[in-house]
Amino acid sequence: FEGCDGYANGGQLRDFVSIEDVVKVNMYFLDNPQRSGIFNLGTGQAQSFNDVAVATINTLRVAEGKTALSLDGLIKEGLISYIPFPDALKGKYQSYTQADITALRGAGYSEPFLTVEQGTVRYVEQMLKVA
Repeated sequence: FEGCDGYANGGQLRDFVSIEDVVKVNMYFLDNPQRSGIFNLGTGQAQSFNDVAVATINTLRVAEGKTALSLDGLIKEGLISYIPFPDALKGKYQSYTQADITALRGAGYSEPFLTVEQGTVRYVEQMLKVA
């Protein structure tokens, strides 16, 4: 989306979590049944929708033998553009989410989480293999 509520174009933030990490956390609790509770699951780091777009496009570019570009470069090339922010969502859209994973860490889960870039590269490369 274009920017809204103080966020730049594509700058809305989410705590994107890889399904790979979700499975690892589930396996941790399966292997440690003495630990239970309700836990937030995310990376604990908010990243922008721009980060997802840049990682996706650059993974495809690299697979085609092209050079990765910065966000500004991708916008200048017309590879990233923004749609107007829907009026119906203004004032209602949650532009920022970030999981508080303190309880999860307190329950003993200490593995690092994939960043948006790492998770996106893995996913896109896997999709390219099966395409």
